[in-house]
Amino acid sequence: MTAPAKPPRITLVPLPALDAIDGRLLVGGDERDREHYSDCDLTGYDLSGTSFTECDFSSVILDDAQLRGSRFAESRITDSFAPSLLAARTHWREVLIDNPRWGSAEFYEADLASVHVRGGKIDYLNLRASKISDLLIEDCTITDLDLGGCRGTRIELRNCRIETLDVTRATLADVDIRSTILRSVNGLEGLRGVTIDGYQLSLFAPLFATHLGVVVD
Repeated sequence: MTAPAKPPRITLVPLPALDAIDGRLLVGGDERDREHYSDCDLTGYDLSGTSFTECDFSSVILDDAQLRGSRFAESRITDSFAPSLLAARTHWREVLIDNPRWGSAEFYEADLASVHVRGGKIDYLNLRASKISDLLIEDCTITDLDLGGCRGTRIELRNCRIETLDVTRATLADVDIRSTILRSVNGLEGLRGVTIDGYQLSLFAPLFATHLGVVVD
């Protein structure tokens, strides 16, 4: 019998005392440590390659902010808003993302380790070709979750609602989606390494039959 999926190892370090900083002072390529950014509008800012360590973002607007290649470590992002979030090839370690309100979130080719996404709503979360270890997404509504081509281990989707999950050419291990409501799955072969429950199996049965060329009469 196959062993159950191992849960993600989420380690979130309590933040120390932080300096309140005006987010409008941020520029790309900086190294920022132990800072708090609150109620600031970073729409269109170029923050490429910026490193944030032990930082707290609260009620920050990140629409079309360019985060490409940025690093977030031991940090927290709460109540962020972004119709378009440009976060390709970013690095995330020991980060809590609480109640995000994102439209299209481009995280392709990102590197995530010990990341907790809690609550909120995301229209399109693009994690295509990303490297993921220890990711927990809970109580979140996601229209399209794209894990195509990603390498992921110890991922749990807990009590989420997802319209479409794409796992085309994904390499997954210890992935648990049993408590999540799903409407459709693309790339069924990518479900290897994923734990589902009996009810989900009954929902996916027609997809499996079509994928295998089985005629059900």
